[in-house]
Amino acid sequence: MASSPCGNSNFDSGLEIKTRSVEQTLIPLVSQITTLINHKDRPKKSERTSAAIHRVGQAVSVAVGRFVAVGEAIASENQELKDEMGQACFEARRAGDAIAQLTDVGSAMQPQTDGRVTVFSDRTGMVKAARLLLSSVTKVLVLADRIVIKQIITSRNKVLVTLDKLERVSTFQEFVQIFSQFGNEMVEFAHLTGDRQNDLKDEKKKARMAAARAVLEKCTMMLLTASKCSVECLRENLHSSTPQFVAGQLETLVERTEDFTDSPYTSHEQRQAILGVCQLARQETQQLVHAWIEAQSVHAKEATEELEVAILKTCQSIGDLRRELHKVAVGRASDLLKAHGEHLPLRALKAAGAEGNLEAVAEYSRTLTEQKEQLVETCRLLCHVSGTEPLEITCIHAEETFHVIGPQIISAAQTLALHPSSKIAKENLEVFCEAWDSQLCDMALLLKEINDVFEGRRGDKRSYLSLPRPGKHSANLKTAKAVKLDAEEQTSMAKLGLELRLLSSDVDSEVEKWEEQEHDIVRQSQSLASMAYNMYLFTRGEGLLKTTLDLFHQAEVLSEEGLQLCSSLRTFSSQLVDEEKSVVITETEKLVVLCQQLQMGAKTPVQGKTATFQKVDSSIQTTRNIMTVVLSLLPISNKLNKKHKSERTSLSSLQDWGERPDASTPVKEEAALSSKNTNGFGVKSLEQHLAGLNLLESK
Repeated sequence: MASSPCGNSNFDSGLEIKTRSVEQTLIPLVSQITTLINHKDRPKKSERTSAAIHRVGQAVSVAVGRFVAVGEAIASENQELKDEMGQACFEARRAGDAIAQLTDVGSAMQPQTDGRVTVFSDRTGMVKAARLLLSSVTKVLVLADRIVIKQIITSRNKVLVTLDKLERVSTFQEFVQIFSQFGNEMVEFAHLTGDRQNDLKDEKKKARMAAARAVLEKCTMMLLTASKCSVECLRENLHSSTPQFVAGQLETLVERTEDFTDSPYTSHEQRQAILGVCQLARQETQQLVHAWIEAQSVHAKEATEELEVAILKTCQSIGDLRRELHKVAVGRASDLLKAHGEHLPLRALKAAGAEGNLEAVAEYSRTLTEQKEQLVETCRLLCHVSGTEPLEITCIHAEETFHVIGPQIISAAQTLALHPSSKIAKENLEVFCEAWDSQLCDMALLLKEINDVFEGRRGDKRSYLSLPRPGKHSANLKTAKAVKLDAEEQTSMAKLGLELRLLSSDVDSEVEKWEEQEHDIVRQSQSLASMAYNMYLFTRGEGLLKTTLDLFHQAEVLSEEGLQLCSSLRTFSSQLVDEEKSVVITETEKLVVLCQQLQMGAKTPVQGKTATFQKVDSSIQTTRNIMTVVLSLLPISNKLNKKHKSERTSLSSLQDWGERPDASTPVKEEAALSSKNTNGFGVKSLEQHLAGLNLLESK
């Protein structure tokens, strides 16, 4: 290849090929271009030579076109490389077109008569095109190789995060769970770094990586035994805490139950039940303290049978207390939301203010004040049983909101009563009443999430709740009209809405069966189910979505979340074998089409009541179809995830850090670039496309 373009000193300036895969990928291209440039410059060209050169040139052009398409797809998935990759792809396409033009020698038997420029008459042009093509193709490959490095870094960061979690475990079960996760991530890291080590050209870098991987292998095994030894010592050591500390914690808990027992809204039966469970918890805790002190006095290394029984009874009594408090708080909140669902005091205040009736305003203000006090106290009780810190913060915020908005509504009603003809005063009262109504809707959703936590489901606040909800006073008031469904339209939507509710419940049930509740598929499916449930409430005239604009906005957010789920499913499918992958991919493609359909429909403007209702109907029907596909995907994905996980979790697989064969371990194309969705594009794909260049046999 001494005479090939690769030998030129100006070729590929600033680019260094560090891996064998990139180097081997370029060999077919270099070979074909060398054939074109080094053709025998004889005065007479045979028809066979001309046809062969034409085939090579066209093959190079077609292969480069496919190669560029892959590179452009990589650029669209990796924004940090978009500009560089786009420029390199543009140059490669331009060079490929030039080579195709120069080798178009169909009429080259008479080159002197037609005057066309070909490889026979413009060898310099071919050399320039070849240099540009090789340089740009090399750059695309090097940029794609960066994404492989990014994947290794991402895998390393996942290991570091899990190690940090491992340092904070408090129970043996938690240790087993997190160390298992750590083992899976280390195996993945081992595969990625092993492939990279075998692919490196520089022997020094290869040796350094081998040494680093050997250290990790040894340290991983030492970490396992060391962790088991710390955990074991904690299980044996009964002096890590004191009996007096546990007794003090119980008294603190009992003091907090006074918010329930001292409330004037707590019934006598509920108060007696709480006091009875508290007394039982005190007795069981005293037995625990006694057994604990006995075990310490004889220097017992392990918990005695008496101590084990006392622990179980104490845990049971505390669980009974938790359930009783939850029942009181949630029951109170549910009753309040039902009672105040009609918003009678707000309607009465609006009417009295519009009539200028100060006496009626004062009367209904007292009713609203009592309602406010009930809601504030209920939020305080919900805070005690919220179950997670984010929900506790939300309860505190709800309590403060009701406490502040209540007096503001009364003040706004009094202002309207003094100025009943003022449109501004009327709008002011309307805004405060809408804020109150919105907070009641948020409280209903908060109540659902607290129940989710209590029943063992995820209870984190959904990310979409923070998105702006368009409505009467939003910035898009001039471009679209926000309307509500009337009674007749709600009736016609009832059946469709019920189907949506059942589907969202079924999706929640399927999600609960997953062992990995933090899995992207689980998290995104939960979000879809919650948003679908909101849309069901809309068909009943309830919930957060008040107008058709709210519904269409929710549909857009749901479609975006659905497309994110599709990306997670593609990434997940890249870990599967072909027969398993086909099932997931087929259903995922259906989901993509439905999400895009929902997104386009939600963004399409309509005019008139009939068209708006049809758009609402179409949005809910498409959402129903989306949830149907999600429901079919969840059990399949869960089954395959368990199977895939079981194949990778054995501790023996950690031996993969040992010696590996020289050949790189095959990696599925879809997983070759990054831990996120890459649509199956990677260096392996680029190699396959360029391998098609080697079409001309040497003769």
